[in-house]
Amino acid sequence: MARTKRQKPADVDTPSSGEQAPNAVWFKPVMFGFLLLGLVWIIVYYISAGTLPIPAIDVWNLAIGFGIAFIGFIMATRWR
Repeated sequence: MARTKRQKPADVDTPSSGEQAPNAVWFKPVMFGFLLLGLVWIIVYYISAGTLPIPAIDVWNLAIGFGIAFIGFIMATRWR
């Protein structure tokens, strides 16, 4: 009886040559956190008639809210 070499099982976690590795475990919660935080920031600004979250910067609160949400959106384009 001829002996054959045993083949190692394919590594499921190892990406093949054309694929990219999946994101880290923390990536999705942080991404959704940025998206939701930006949305909440903007909603709070509108509901409080511009007195919250930071009253001294007035309409720049919108820029901050959209900036935070934009970070989440950029992360969403990198999500695998």
